[in-house]
Amino acid sequence: MSEKRPFPGNGLDDGHDSKRPRSAQASPAPDNDVERKRREVAERIAAMKARLPNRGASAASAPTPTPAAAPPSTSTNDMQARIAAMKAKLQGNAVPASPSPASAPAPASDRDRINAQIAAVKAKMMASKQPQQQQPQADIPTRPAARSPGLAPSPPVRDDTTSRARGGLNVGLHPSLLGGPSRSGNNKKQKDEPAKHNPYLAGDDQKATIQNEPFYDPSLQKQKDRKSKQLLFNQKGKFMAQAEALRQQARIEQMAKEMQEQARKQAIEEATEKSFLVPAPPEIEWWDEGLVTGGNYENLEAPDKINMDVITRYVQHPVLLSAPQDANVPAPKAMYLTKQEQKKVRRQRRMADHKEEQAKIRLGLKAPPPPKVKKSNLMRVLGNEAVKDPTAVEARVNREIAQRAEDHETANADRQLTKEQRLEKLATQQEADATLGMRVLVFRIDNLSYGKHRFQINKNAEQQALTGITIFHPKMNLVIVEGGTHSVNAYKKLMLNRVKWTENAMPQSVREGNQEANAAWLDAFDEDGKLKDNTFNRCQLVFEGEEKQRAFKRWMPYKACETDGEAKDVLSRYKMENMWTLAQSPAFQ
Repeated sequence: MSEKRPFPGNGLDDGHDSKRPRSAQASPAPDNDVERKRREVAERIAAMKARLPNRGASAASAPTPTPAAAPPSTSTNDMQARIAAMKAKLQGNAVPASPSPASAPAPASDRDRINAQIAAVKAKMMASKQPQQQQPQADIPTRPAARSPGLAPSPPVRDDTTSRARGGLNVGLHPSLLGGPSRSGNNKKQKDEPAKHNPYLAGDDQKATIQNEPFYDPSLQKQKDRKSKQLLFNQKGKFMAQAEALRQQARIEQMAKEMQEQARKQAIEEATEKSFLVPAPPEIEWWDEGLVTGGNYENLEAPDKINMDVITRYVQHPVLLSAPQDANVPAPKAMYLTKQEQKKVRRQRRMADHKEEQAKIRLGLKAPPPPKVKKSNLMRVLGNEAVKDPTAVEARVNREIAQRAEDHETANADRQLTKEQRLEKLATQQEADATLGMRVLVFRIDNLSYGKHRFQINKNAEQQALTGITIFHPKMNLVIVEGGTHSVNAYKKLMLNRVKWTENAMPQSVREGNQEANAAWLDAFDEDGKLKDNTFNRCQLVFEGEEKQRAFKRWMPYKACETDGEAKDVLSRYKMENMWTLAQSPAFQ
């Protein structure tokens, strides 16, 4: 392992950067400019003394600056002191202390060399004054412009102001972030390459250069000064006033909505009342407009009152259209047979099956069945065996009889449908029944305060796969159902015959102590707390007919309506509002 290069204590090197000690913060320790310049001046003066001969006491009495005698000053004072020392030395060499024939003037080459060194020092001073005027606190030393061939090379001047940390842990910037080339002196390629500038550290001159480029966008360079926002305090009661305004607006909207709802109900009520009025007959019927002139039936005996040109000898026969119910006519059923004919057909069918089975046994396609032994034919089938041991034969016959009965019950159970299969079969039959035609039934019930009646209406409609609705109203109740012929007929028998509408009892929920809140007309008790009297309660069939398709998508248990307008509004969604008007007609009062 190679050892580290020694630290040059005298400050001289061969032109390369020397290793510097590091500070406690792991950054290169900055050199003391004053001490370093003192050493430079002392070394140069010592070199000049070695080359120039001593000519008298004046040379010895010349002030020689030493590192210890140099006062601490800035770089400008140090340069001035060095120039003064060199001038004094030149004067001492030019004027001898005592006239002596042995003394000789200094050679011209030494004087030229000294003058050149002085000029270099002056140039160095002038160059160091310019950055001091711009940055008076920064002392940035520079390298000499020219080096005398006879003098020893000066150590490299370091510029640590840019790499020196500006706060925190006093850690310098990375060399790649600096504007100049790398600090390594051994890399020749980096010396030839031009200096790279960090665009984030660009100065004013570089910004001006960038602005001249064709791809420059001035909007990206604008840096707006961020201004702190002032505190704005709201006045007392500002948000309370806003909340009150919102509540007032909500109240106004609610009032407008209620007024619109009342107007709609009033319009429906008026339309309901007008529906019972008989309209006045027109001046002339539409079928007589082409025959009768004048627009009325007055003075029909006049010869010009009837337009005879319309009447001709031709008779118009309209095209006959097939009735819509003809498409739903079921297929004709088979002819019914009498009891004797049914027995004869069954006997002939069983005889044919028995002959076919015997033919299979003769051909060997089927094994013959075991003998069917019963107690009645026991001695005929098992003669000798029954005589020898009648007890064993009887036990054997009993076992065979029990086995045949068990097989019969097992076969019947296998053929029986499960609960899911029965429900599926019923649903299939109800769908097939609905495809043959859709029928509608409308019932009017005076009172539905008894909960059992409401349950029967809903449960049977669901079981029969019917669709429709039940409308509860203080004056009457309306039940509309639609479905297939079989289901509608079964429901019609239920509503008109099976249900006892005059019954009334205490609700089951009241018995259990959990009375539900219902409307007044649906409560089983009257105002005195007694059960309502349903003696005159009845169910009437208001309408029965056919329709093209279902008006309701499902069975809706009930809909409570306070007024006639609400009831007609509900039924108008299904185009059944005329049923409510029909149920209110005097024929069903």
